[in-house]
Amino acid sequence: MGLSQRQYTREFKLAAVRRLESGVSLGALARELEVNPSLLHRWRSEYREAPEKAFPGKGSPDLPQSVVADLERKIGQQVVEIDFLKACLQRIERQRMLQASTGNPRSTARSMKRPAKPAR
Repeated sequence: MGLSQRQYTREFKLAAVRRLESGVSLGALARELEVNPSLLHRWRSEYREAPEKAFPGKGSPDLPQSVVADLERKIGQQVVEIDFLKACLQRIERQRMLQASTGNPRSTARSMKRPAKPAR
């Protein structure tokens, strides 16, 4: 069974960083909060780089609309291709069933054109 990662709220992270900034030692705070000291160090670094953008929450940052539109277009094209291929497979299966029921399997055009090779 895999271990699930703990998730911390933005408020929890900000409170931890504020306590670090106020002078509480990294090791003591890590023990108190039961988190890895490297995690606290990373949170502090993120906060120092851009306090207003630190800890944005779950998920990835928003993608530009042009990227979203391109991805949706590609998904739509793939859906059309998948539907086409499914229809082709259904036609082939119907042909195979029809041939099997008549007991007359058809040869392919390619196999009918080639003469048999002489045995050596």
